[in-house]
Order: sequence, then C-alpha cells, then structure tokens
Amino acid sequence: MRWTMRLATAALLLGLTMAALGDEEDSDPCVYQALSDSDAVLCKGLKVFYPELGDLGCMVVPECNNYRQKITSWTEPIVKFPGALDGATYILVMVDPDAPSRSSPKARFWRHWLVTDIKGTDIRKGKMQGQELSPYQPPSPPPKSGFHRYQFFIYLQQEKTISLLPKENKTRGSWKMEKFLSRFHLSEPEASTQFMTQYYQDTQKLQAPGEGSSEPKGTQAEITACQ
Repeated sequence: MRWTMRLATAALLLGLTMAALGDEEDSDPCVYQALSDSDAVLCKGLKVFYPELGDLGCMVVPECNNYRQKITSWTEPIVKFPGALDGATYILVMVDPDAPSRSSPKARFWRHWLVTDIKGTDIRKGKMQGQELSPYQPPSPPPKSGFHRYQFFIYLQQEKTISLLPKENKTRGSWKMEKFLSRFHLSEPEASTQFMTQYYQDTQKLQAPGEGSSEPKGTQAEITACQ
C-alpha cells in the first residue's frame, strides 16, 4: 500500500513538472520562425551567418536575447555560396525592399551592402574579399514600420569594372536596383536568400501577406523585379 502511494505521488509530481515545462515552452519568446512560402521563394543556395544566430536564411530574427537590437550593431555577416565556381567572379548585393515600410516602400531599394570582384573560391568559404562599393550597413528598421525583408543576391560578374554613379553614391535609399543590374548586364542571381526583422521594441506579430496583416500582397512580383 505504501509503495502504491509513493508511485502515485511520483506520477503526480512528474505530471505537474511536465505541465509547468510545457507552459514555459509555450511562453518562450525564443522561437525561430520560418518565412512564409511566398517569401521563401527567394531562398536559393545562399547562407548568411550572424553571431549567436547562425544561418538566418529564410528565418525571422527571434525576439529572445535582445537579438533584434543586437543585429542592428553587429558587423557584416559571413556569406557563403557553396555553389560558387572556381575561376568565376561574383557580386554581392544586400537590400531592404521595404523602406521605410513594406506597406509604403517609397525608399525601395535601400542599399545595405554592395561588394564586387569576389572570387568564387573565397565566397564558397565565406570570405568576403572584394571591392566594397557600399560598406555594410546593419538592418535598422524604423519604429512602427512593421517587418522588413533583408535580401541578399549573388550575381555572376561579367564586366571587369563595376561602379556606382555619382548620384547613386549620394544616398542609399531609393536605389534603382533594376537599372544597376541592367547597366552591367546582370540577369538572374546565381543564389539568393533573405530574413526578416522589425524594430526591437515593437511587438507586432508576423502574419502572411494578405492574411489580416498590413503586409501587402504581390511578394512574388517584387522578387521578380529585384532580379
């Protein structure tokens, strides 16, 4: 009888412990959320590694550990393109198509990083050794502007010399990315990816475009325009 009581008590304590742990997990803000299928279309063959977070490709920066504030001050990530070819030269482009917000992207595309003359053998290992035309600028979404996409593209460099026009160097916002790509005969990217984050003090939940959120539809059309 005594052993039966002990077993019953142990079972009850175990059940209470598991329930408490379940509640803790449900309230844990450190959730690595994947992007929606429409946004995930852009994720092809490229890896982007940030400190503490690892590869952020096709992910939403989690709220936990103050990551959404930390990423605004971290230096450039490690970018790896495993499919890079020996003897080839590549261009890296990082942009925010949602400046100042995805619902009203009047400053699209905001140029965060532009590097040319990257050797295939280097970017395959994550070494960003090339000509930096626009130094890395961390993601810094404004308050109350919702989630922003930060997009990375790798292009095969055909021209020997790639440069920005004087007017392009004056500002990073409202960059005519399509004209830049056309000017240097850059067509489809060899690889691409993106992640999303919002201002670190905002608490808006991410919803799929068109599902009761402020996010507009037409993601696929925007991706095509980028290319």
